[in-house]
Amino acid sequence: MRYYIKVEKNVKIYVEDLNPECSKTILFVHGWPLNHNAYEYQLNVLSRLEYRCVAIDLRGYGKSDRPSSGYFYDTMAKDIFNVIEALQLKNVTLVGHSMGGAISIKYVSNYNSHNVSRLCLIGAAAPQWVKDKNWQYGYTGEEVDSFIEQSYNDRPKFIRSVADLFFYQYTSQPFIDWFCDLCLAASGWSTTQSLMALRDESLLNDLGNVNIPTLILHGLHDKVCPFEFGQYMNQAIKNSRLVPLTESGHAAFYEQRDKVNEEIINFINNC
Repeated sequence: MRYYIKVEKNVKIYVEDLNPECSKTILFVHGWPLNHNAYEYQLNVLSRLEYRCVAIDLRGYGKSDRPSSGYFYDTMAKDIFNVIEALQLKNVTLVGHSMGGAISIKYVSNYNSHNVSRLCLIGAAAPQWVKDKNWQYGYTGEEVDSFIEQSYNDRPKFIRSVADLFFYQYTSQPFIDWFCDLCLAASGWSTTQSLMALRDESLLNDLGNVNIPTLILHGLHDKVCPFEFGQYMNQAIKNSRLVPLTESGHAAFYEQRDKVNEEIINFINNC
């Protein structure tokens, strides 16, 4: 099933809903600057195992509408809330990668885990993406400003450099081309405004509000969201388990897809 769900005036979110008749529901939230197709290697497997797999394109990405604003975490978490309400989803396992992981944390914090019973974070951009006096890992604000400038001036070239950062293992050129096509399907303004959100947002005060079972899958070789992010989340989220992904960079959803799928299945069945 495919839907366009209205989340506010003139903004609709695109949703793929596989196996809507099944009771075990997984809601996938992609990272920057991708779309729901990044989860192809999860959707292929989990849908065959009779999980209900709901995958969204965040506003500005993929097939969703592209408003000129609304790319900070609170608004995008509200979009998730509206999707969950519109589809009447219950007992959801919320899976978020990278920026999608940060937005998923914001959802759980803002809405008291409304209808979400488990949280899975894959290379999440949390507790924050940039360094400051309270956080010593990640990029500097100046580095992110440079990313924004590159995106404004030659976005295809910038996206190609992003691909170089995502992967730890050898990845075929056709796959890299596909990955870049996913990224370039986003609007230019959503790409840059989301970078501003990644630069400016902090979840240091939100992690303590996560009170549901949480699985943290994080690549040891992640250059986009260093492994220290996963370690900190594991310490800050009480009921959490950290699984180091020893052969992954930031693209664990592909580089260790079998391990990621196995961990998600076990997490759902045992929590």
